[in-house]
Amino acid sequence: MHLAYPAVLASLLFCTGLYGVLARRNAILVLMSVELMLNAVNLNLVAFDVWLRDTLHAGQALTLFTIAIAAAEIGIGLAIVLAVYRARGTSDIDKLRDAAEPRDPDDDPHDPSGTATAAQAPAGPAEEKAEATA
Repeated sequence: MHLAYPAVLASLLFCTGLYGVLARRNAILVLMSVELMLNAVNLNLVAFDVWLRDTLHAGQALTLFTIAIAAAEIGIGLAIVLAVYRARGTSDIDKLRDAAEPRDPDDDPHDPSGTATAAQAPAGPAEEKAEATA
């Protein structure tokens, strides 16, 4: 068998995975696309190992390490997605980016003066006591 066949198949798998990472909005589908990309790399490793007739079978050994790392990555990734889904109610990546916690106005890097305006500053305990007695 020619090396071109698994190389073309691997490139198609990798491009499909890359499209899935860039175009999908669901976190689980993004993780599945990353797995497709890793499988394309595994296919290339094994194909080149057979083509080069390596006596140590380094490509197959690296493939086993890649499979182990991919299994750990998908386990941790799914756990994070499940925790985010339980906390926020969605696994849509765009909605999760929009639902980020608001930053403190004092820490705004776009504010050139570095201080918040008086309207944005929270009232201190002395001001609250003065308003309560008035």
